[in-house]
Amino acid sequence: MKATWDIFCTVVDNYGDIGVTWRLARQLVDEQGLAVRLWVDDLAAFVRLCPQADAGARQQWQAGVEVRHWPADWQPVDTADVVIGAFGCRLPAGYIEALRLRASPALWLNLEYLSAEDWVEGCHGLASPQANGLRTLFFFPGFTDKTAGLLREGSLLARREAFEADPAARTAFLAGLGVQVAEGTRLISLFAYENTQLGNWLDALAEDTRPSHLLVPEGRILADVRQWLDEPGLSVGDVRHKGALTVQILPFVSQDDYDRLLWACDFNAVRGEDSFVRAQWAGRPLLWHIYVQEENAHWEKLEAFLKLYRQGLSEKAGDALVDLWRAWNMDQDMGAAWRGVLGHWPELVAHARQWSAEHAARPDLATTLVQFYRNWL
Repeated sequence: MKATWDIFCTVVDNYGDIGVTWRLARQLVDEQGLAVRLWVDDLAAFVRLCPQADAGARQQWQAGVEVRHWPADWQPVDTADVVIGAFGCRLPAGYIEALRLRASPALWLNLEYLSAEDWVEGCHGLASPQANGLRTLFFFPGFTDKTAGLLREGSLLARREAFEADPAARTAFLAGLGVQVAEGTRLISLFAYENTQLGNWLDALAEDTRPSHLLVPEGRILADVRQWLDEPGLSVGDVRHKGALTVQILPFVSQDDYDRLLWACDFNAVRGEDSFVRAQWAGRPLLWHIYVQEENAHWEKLEAFLKLYRQGLSEKAGDALVDLWRAWNMDQDMGAAWRGVLGHWPELVAHARQWSAEHAARPDLATTLVQFYRNWL
């Protein structure tokens, strides 16, 4: 009898947490043949990523995953053999008590946020004894062999390469979103939190000698786009032109379509964790808007990744990349930083491709999880 898996997700920042756990659950079912229940406290957010889902269903199956509503009034259920609490969420007290009473112990993992910080390697796999006699184990995604790796489906890069090799597929995909890109235009996607520096960047794009077409999926940055264009009513489907820049507002798309959007673009600005990882697999130059933490604690996380990511770049290209990411995340001049990056574009393109290939050679997160369980038995 195959092992059962429960994944618990509290939706904290709209789509980041559910984005990661939904991808993970699908992959565990599809590639590992596991029985997976995904517990979600906010099904409305889940439906944005899986449009065919039912926001009112207590129980449903999507892509082979049993998706369950995680109610405030918890009702007893059979516990799973492997239990994953995603991103520090607290499991229901009744479920924890049921884990304590199991005849055979379950593997209880705390799946942590992605980080390139040095301390992660030392904490990955460490146990945390609980007062009730149970223990949890910390499981850290990461960028080195001493961490759990990154989420990546086995077919992902092959699908990306097939898409890239078929210009008609790219054209058809973009046309399905209502996007038509003029010859020689730089195509950019923008998915970000609110950012005071957006106007400086858009000014630079509008003043550039090469045209740019900015695709903005519906989200939190839209208010800043509206302000720059002085159009409070700007909404999905609208296209506006200003100088060398075309701005187009897209609907929120499914995860699979978001992957294709990243593959179709020349540059991707992303946010949080899920889109950040997918942009790395796209093999394109990218810009990460990291989730803001109190007392700017997120800056250390940002710098740790930049230290790792810039390895292999020339000093000047690395400096230009770092300047751009700091400007975006630390309220500095994005216009000047963007112009600096353009001077090293071919090198940054090649580096993004190499980074993707390098990390695809490592075990992915789902595979690492399953192997960890087998070793634990």
